[in-house]
Amino acid sequence: MRQRSLIAVTAALAAGALTLTACGSRGGDDKGSDSGKGGTVVTIGVDAPLTGGLSAMGLGIKNSADLAAKTANKQNFVKGVTFKVQALDDQIQASVGQQNATKFVADKSVLGVVGPLNSSVAEGMQKVLDDAHLVQVSPANTGPGLTQGADWRTKKVRQYKSYFRTATTDAIQGPFAAQYLYNEAKKKKVFVIDDKKTYGAGLAGTFTEEFKKLGGKVVGTEHINPESKDFSAVATKVKNSGADVVYYGGEYPQAGPLSKQIKAAGAKVPLIGGDGIKDDKFIELAGSDSDGDLSTSVGAPVETLDSAKQFVADYKAAGYKDEYSAYGGYSYDSAWAVIEAVKKVVEDNGGKLPDDARAKVTAAMQDVSFDGVTGKVSFDEFGDATNKQLTVYAVKNGAWESVHSGTFTG
Repeated sequence: MRQRSLIAVTAALAAGALTLTACGSRGGDDKGSDSGKGGTVVTIGVDAPLTGGLSAMGLGIKNSADLAAKTANKQNFVKGVTFKVQALDDQIQASVGQQNATKFVADKSVLGVVGPLNSSVAEGMQKVLDDAHLVQVSPANTGPGLTQGADWRTKKVRQYKSYFRTATTDAIQGPFAAQYLYNEAKKKKVFVIDDKKTYGAGLAGTFTEEFKKLGGKVVGTEHINPESKDFSAVATKVKNSGADVVYYGGEYPQAGPLSKQIKAAGAKVPLIGGDGIKDDKFIELAGSDSDGDLSTSVGAPVETLDSAKQFVADYKAAGYKDEYSAYGGYSYDSAWAVIEAVKKVVEDNGGKLPDDARAKVTAAMQDVSFDGVTGKVSFDEFGDATNKQLTVYAVKNGAWESVHSGTFTG
């Protein structure tokens, strides 16, 4: 995922004391994740939207990273080290994400950062963290350019050695949706809408390219203002276009009302989007007519994975108020990747952290490989996840249900 254009940040960001939000769960356990046995405290920073429209996903990211830290402490996984999580709210803004990155850099106990949710927020964080050799592992960013550069379609160039992700990219997710719609759902005429943001526009672009290549017809395109709630004009265009499906590049706060208004305009066609709409809040916003709407999402539903059974049980037992949401498993695996890298560095240095721990942890991350909640976790030469499985979900009787899983074949 996602979002706004990169906003310049003043030099004042580099100054000021470190102020971090509470890191415990929002409910059953507010003690945080610092109850381990070790004498050295290693902090895992978490950047995510903890308030606002995407907080359901952001809080799931925070809590899942917190659970990974608590699990490592309980197991005494890295002898002599206690992990704790410090979470900062990026408010879905690149400028705030950049401020948060600066704060993480200023705290010498931070040896890894999990997040962010939005690709555009990542754009504001990457250089700040890379300059400090501070590793970053996102559970949710899907913009291909973050790892492979702006010209990734023709020339892939790694951007930052400190940036990794456990989610696959829109270079795969968009075409995967196109193949499903054209080959499986037999949809031939699509109306494409996006919110003009990094995530949404990129996803719509890769979808459109593949859909046309397959022989499908794009009968209309439109960009919406994500600050608006009235999409009636776009809905009328969809109805008049003769489209048999709508593809939306964006997130659930807009996708839900958009779907509802399209149906109200008389276009009884499904809306499909990427992982940014795969949340129960979409169904709530879209209303009763959302049955049949679709979403792609990275990986497979954790509830169906044997590898995730322990995570699901432990998350419930921890008493978190908020659901782990779409990226919980990937957030846990992102935090665990940091923990694995720290373990390697500590073991290679005679049981203690070296003076250049951040640089060593970043270097170690490239070779991290383990069986995680979401399956095998490892990274390719760009820092991208090697796990490229995706799933199509459909709204059925007011709930998301997986209807198709696989990998993009292109």
